[in-house]
Amino acid sequence: MALSLYVDTERWRAHQQTVLRQFPGLVPVCKGNGYGFGHERLAEEVTRFGSDVIAVGTTYEAARMKDWFSGDLLVLTPFRRGEEPVPLPDRAIRTVSSVDGVNALVGARVVIEVMSSMKRHGVLEEDLGKLRTAIDDVRLEGFAIHLPLDRTDGTDAVEEVIGWMDRLRAARLPLETMFVSHLGPEEFTRLQQQFPQTRFRARIGTRLWLGDHEATRYRGSVLDVTRVVRGDRFGYRQQKAPGDGWLVVVAGGTSHGVGLEAPKAMHGMTSRAKGVARAGLATVNRNLSPFVWSGKQRWFAEPPHMQVSILFVPEDAAEPKVGDELVAILRHTTTQYDRLVDI
Repeated sequence: MALSLYVDTERWRAHQQTVLRQFPGLVPVCKGNGYGFGHERLAEEVTRFGSDVIAVGTTYEAARMKDWFSGDLLVLTPFRRGEEPVPLPDRAIRTVSSVDGVNALVGARVVIEVMSSMKRHGVLEEDLGKLRTAIDDVRLEGFAIHLPLDRTDGTDAVEEVIGWMDRLRAARLPLETMFVSHLGPEEFTRLQQQFPQTRFRARIGTRLWLGDHEATRYRGSVLDVTRVVRGDRFGYRQQKAPGDGWLVVVAGGTSHGVGLEAPKAMHGMTSRAKGVARAGLATVNRNLSPFVWSGKQRWFAEPPHMQVSILFVPEDAAEPKVGDELVAILRHTTTQYDRLVDI
């Protein structure tokens, strides 16, 4: 009995091909938990569609990925002096976001990231002159710009990239390759048409692996079902059953990521009102689980355990049976499955 990730493999791969056609030269990103699929599985997929490079988050991920993928390994986290050295093959490419970082990586393959409106990290415009001398001592693979997902001020993502292209050109820096993130297909095409001498390479993870929501589904197996009546005490904290129905033990707990939720950016009064409502329910131990039964998300009977969750299913719903599977609405990037099933 397990928390399973079911993958409609044919549909999933058809979506991959659509994205690959939209972004020629795409750099597939495999970081974190491998977008819910795991690093090894994504390495297999990247090898299958023939990319020459894969992007990972950290040097530690690159050290694992080198055994599963034979192409280049682009590390997205910028190099910092004093970081723990991790043995990597020559096919590893380090992202650098400062002139000091470039100076410290003599002989290394590097991608230099420039500071975008994200304001997270990157080389500043005033440092481009120093950069022109520093790149003589490294093997420059290109420049990169990491753009925000939302542009609430109405600015144009393409114009931001063009601005940096103009700055780099004015500083007499080579523009053979530019790595970009968070552009749409039309925006990507506009850039390539405007700068035909530069090869643009889109670094893409979420759109590539998770863009077709119907291609994947989590399901948790029912392990036990116990009949309760209103007021029965149960569980670690001996709470009272809120009504007549069933306590359903389902595979999937905190070790899988169930009950763990990343903070959300809220826009508008509706989403804020929903957030307030959820918080209010939580104060009286009412927390909606990600598990669906009889067409509805069911309430946690108590906080999820390490490997299982206990749900309350009221008697007006169908009685779950041991061995049934409940669809689980889970975020891929925070979920660890027990098994992956290709269908």
